[in-house]
Amino acid sequence: MPKYVIEREIPGAGNMSAADLSGASAKSCNVLNKLGNDIQWIHSYVTGDKIYCIYTAPSEDLIRQHAELSGFPANKVSEVKALIDPTRAALNAFQPAFSPVPLIVGGKYNSARTQQKSRQAH
Repeated sequence: MPKYVIEREIPGAGNMSAADLSGASAKSCNVLNKLGNDIQWIHSYVTGDKIYCIYTAPSEDLIRQHAELSGFPANKVSEVKALIDPTRAALNAFQPAFSPVPLIVGGKYNSARTQQKSRQAH
């Protein structure tokens, strides 16, 4: 399922109270429930004047439909193409977003089964 980052321009977002954020969360969840299981809100990052939301959905259109129905802006919607973090540094190769990452030991691929056999032998 594609993953998206939604940039929402909301002046003063970083100053919203816990009650305001809870209300916004509830409103978003109510709309998500109406849209069905194809769209899922993962989490959001609240900054000074923006909220960055991470969603999974089959299409950008469904993301925009959620924004329209909830009343939250979706100023920019970007599909995530890859995920990187410090563990990717050892791979020496591009990995597509959300694929299982093989464990590389000494430059050789080791599956979980191979690792288990190796531990049992020692």
